[in-house]
Amino acid sequence: MWPIIQIELFKIYKRPRTYIAFGAIAALILVIQMGLKIDGEAYAAFLMKDINDTLTVDGKVLNGYLICYILLQLLLVHVPLLVALIAADMLSGEANLGTLRLLFTTPYSRTQWVLAKFVAASLYTILLLIWLAFLALFLSMWIFGTDDLFLMKSNYVVLIQEQDVFWRYLGAFVFASFSLLTVAALGFLMSSLANNSIGPIVATISAIVFFTILSTLNIPLFNVVKPYLFTTHMNNWKEFFDIQVNESNDAITGSILNVAKIKNSILVLTVHIGLFVGASIWIMKKKDILS
Repeated sequence: MWPIIQIELFKIYKRPRTYIAFGAIAALILVIQMGLKIDGEAYAAFLMKDINDTLTVDGKVLNGYLICYILLQLLLVHVPLLVALIAADMLSGEANLGTLRLLFTTPYSRTQWVLAKFVAASLYTILLLIWLAFLALFLSMWIFGTDDLFLMKSNYVVLIQEQDVFWRYLGAFVFASFSLLTVAALGFLMSSLANNSIGPIVATISAIVFFTILSTLNIPLFNVVKPYLFTTHMNNWKEFFDIQVNESNDAITGSILNVAKIKNSILVLTVHIGLFVGASIWIMKKKDILS
């Protein structure tokens, strides 16, 4: 099946829209990094203003690790929308061009073609995430240096030692790949239902916005379904930066506060990926190709 995966990758990377996401991510990250480089001290002072009277933090608060965390909070909410531009066009784009029937007359089965297209969309998604990681983490480390990671939570603060930070970002990016692949699978499902590109893209973005709102509303009726919504779990990469403490309230190096929550979120996202892709295969196998 590798030959048709290569064909699908070629189709993706010959489209100008493919590079919109890479350019948008680079522009946003560079602008934020430049702003923090120029006026970072004021931001650090604002960050620390509520606790300066009770806590003293040695070292450089505004370092590459903190910059990366800030960037991930801002961008991982919007990157799914960029993923949808490609994933939601994989099948509907062929139908719109009238080439879907031609593909399905080749020696490869419909299931193989659908899987090849999803693998190609997944590789694009992973490459986009690697690009984000390079700019947000490694470039920030180069520009701002590294130090302990100081995070302000809602009702407490977290201070992670410098040598205990990098692996947490690796875990966070791996977790983020499951989130973005779920979005790619959703876009793929929407693509299997339509014969034009615009509809599935809009439908995917609308579904993400809709379910995100349901995930954030604290209403008893919605609390029943929240654990089963993929949007509830997409931002749980932050759990890598909550650490356990001992009886003296000292941080335990190398620990994660809620490992079970991370595992559960990965399981829920994986199930969604399987369901979305499985449904796409079933739809395309039953679909009458009329053009």
